[in-house]
Parts: sequence; structure tokens; C-alpha cells
Amino acid sequence: MDRRELLRAIAALTGCAFVGEQRAEALVYVHTDGWSTYLDDNIALLDEIAETILPRTDTPGAKDARVGAFIARYSSACYAPADLTILREGIADLDVHSRKAYGMGFVNCTSAQKQKLLTDIDAEAKRHAREAADNRGQSPHWFTLCKQLTLMSFFTSEAGATHVARYRPVPGAYKGVVAYKGETFWAW
Repeated sequence: MDRRELLRAIAALTGCAFVGEQRAEALVYVHTDGWSTYLDDNIALLDEIAETILPRTDTPGAKDARVGAFIARYSSACYAPADLTILREGIADLDVHSRKAYGMGFVNCTSAQKQKLLTDIDAEAKRHAREAADNRGQSPHWFTLCKQLTLMSFFTSEAGATHVARYRPVPGAYKGVVAYKGETFWAW
């Protein structure tokens, strides 16, 4: 029995439903090329892409949340090999487009040049998504994957959750060790 069959059997027997296709697939695929195979240059490029999407203003930006490292780690651990390949080839292709358009890599471009490149690629990704809706089974565009990971990473980071979102901590102090006196549990 392979892992996929085992997971289906467990889900069927326990009534458990897997939420999030990539997370379920991460249980099925064993990635031999862990997140450390993203080179530092790739992580810096991911940081620049993310910072162009969510720039620093009076609130922290994507670089402050170290989004590039999160994207590298999450995509390597949770994406199916096909989606991981799409993402990696896409970020490499962005650098090629940048060199053709401006004679330098994306990281060295001005903010306006970066924004222009990503705006054009975003329009391409939207066209790709419309075509994918007509042709079921078509792979996602790399920029769609990158934007999703950027937003998820930023808004689940401390910087995004506490400085950008309206943050309201749970009232009361955290008490990790409390003496148990046999009382029943609380229902919230």
C-alpha cells in the first residue's frame, strides 16, 4: 500500500477530511530537495517580489516579515513537485524578463521598474486564470502561487498580524501550568 492509499483509507475510516490540497499532497510527496536548496539569491528575489507587492509604508513591509524565506520553506514542504517547479521556473523567468527589459536583474531594478514588471506579469496571470477556468486541470500561473504565498506569509507573521491587522490579544494573562483540582472543563 502506498502513502496515498493509506491516507485515503485513514480519511475514509475516521471520517476526517483533509483541508487544503497542498497540505494533503505534502503528506503524500516526499521532497528530496528541501527548502535549503533555494539559493540565497532566490530568497532575496522572493523578498523583492513580495516587497513590491506589499511595500513598507508607515507599517512594516514584506521584507520585515521575511516573506522570502517563508515562501521558500512552505513551497518546498507543502507544494506538489509540479507546482514547486512552476514557482521556481517563474521566479527565474522574472529575472530573465527584467534583464531583457532593463539590462539588470529584478533585485537591482528601481521600484517603478519592479512594479511595471509585476503589473504586466499579474495581467498575464489573470489571463492564464481565465483560460484555466475554461480548461479544467491546467496548472496555476507562478505569479498566482507567489502572490498567495506572499499574502499568507505576511498576514500570518507577527509584523502583519500585529502592525497591519487590527490585533486584539485574548484577554487575560497566559497561565501555562495550573493546578488541577478535579473540576470539569470549560466550554467556550
